Amino acid sequence: MPYRIDFHVPSDDVLDRLADLGALDGHVTDQGMVAALMPDSISPEQVAVALGVSHLSTSPVKGRDADSVWVLQPRPLRIRERNLKLIDAAVFGTGLHPTTALCLALLDQIATIAVPDAMLDVGTGSGVLALAALMLGMPRVVAVDIDPAALKVAAENARVNGLGDRLELVRGGPDSVRDSFPLVMANVLAAPLIEMAPELVRRVGSRGQLVLSGIASSLEEEVSRSYSGLGMRRVEVRSRTGWSALVLQASW
Repeated sequence: MPYRIDFHVPSDDVLDRLADLGALDGHVTDQGMVAALMPDSISPEQVAVALGVSHLSTSPVKGRDADSVWVLQPRPLRIRERNLKLIDAAVFGTGLHPTTALCLALLDQIATIAVPDAMLDVGTGSGVLALAALMLGMPRVVAVDIDPAALKVAAENARVNGLGDRLELVRGGPDSVRDSFPLVMANVLAAPLIEMAPELVRRVGSRGQLVLSGIASSLEEEVSRSYSGLGMRRVEVRSRTGWSALVLQASW
């Protein structure tokens, strides 16, 4: 389990030296205090010796995004020429998890070809995908989540990015809205994607696209079959570090 260290060292290359030691993340304040996340394969004593530090404090840390993304604090995401800022909150959606990164790449690809006039984001979490869609020029984005805490965080993220008046937030699942959309995105997990398949498909408009992520690569075919039987045609599959994202298109 990674751990956090905090210390003071008057060195301009401290972050480079930490990276050489295998640090997962690092930050230097204006006052010269250094914070870093270290893997448990290297001990605090080894860090202190390598950096020439007489004292450093250690503390436990909790991974973000289902204990799989280790960062000190959220960092802006680059969406075309703009930075998307995210507040520090305990909901899924730093933008760094492979499943989210896959969605962001596909979202950019779709918007490059033709910007859809609306999008539904199912299981929005921090709102990162919904806000990225708005930054890419989509005029209307509806984001749904069953967790009221996630909706609160998504609303705050929309506000800090100047998008508070453009994001429509709804508590619930895909059945909580009645419109159809040219683009629907759902970054959850394989089991709920299979369970929600009929409702998700009903939200896809004529010739619309459905992007599914959060799928362990070993379950990709099972998820795909759940949607092919409902009239969705597989257009593209992308994978990263054991996770897959599917792009499907409506046959109607």
